[in-house]
Amino acid sequence: MTAPTTTTTDLARLTGTYTLDPAHTRIGFVARHAMVTKVRGAFNEFEGTAVFDAADPSATAVTVRIKADSIDTRNAQRDAHLRGNDFLAMDEYPEITFVSTEFRQTGEDTFDLTGDLTIRGVTRPVTVPFTFEGAVVDPWGNLRLGFDGAVTINRKDWGVNWNAALEAGGVLVSEKVALEFEIAAVKNS
Repeated sequence: MTAPTTTTTDLARLTGTYTLDPAHTRIGFVARHAMVTKVRGAFNEFEGTAVFDAADPSATAVTVRIKADSIDTRNAQRDAHLRGNDFLAMDEYPEITFVSTEFRQTGEDTFDLTGDLTIRGVTRPVTVPFTFEGAVVDPWGNLRLGFDGAVTINRKDWGVNWNAALEAGGVLVSEKVALEFEIAAVKNS
């Protein structure tokens, strides 16, 4: 099945302000554990907005705020450790934020979104390649857009340095973490 495409003429109808739909959006991550398996997780509480102007797509502005304590890896003990000072230090830094600085179309349905990602009070630029999955009017008359994207970061760049050496060599948690985004955004009335 191929994704619906939007032509330049259709872009005008996409102009507007959008809100992330938390019930249909996933902000997730994957890290290698003990050098042999992967742990997947997500943040369950977040909010975000995007402003898009078809006349000037480069002026696209996206802001996302994630509650660090909403981390969920389906293991309560691991989640408590991730919330603590070894990882997210959520008592001191309760939010993870992303504020876009650049939007660049790279293909008919692909674009790069660059912005400032702040974790544990450390802000660094990151570029996430996204694919536009399509636009549809839902049963309630709302224009809904879909996007998928992913990027791999080094968690140490944001001061998330904790690790434990393994007896057989290597470390317990990989430095590289894949961030995954499955986005549903609804146009504001």
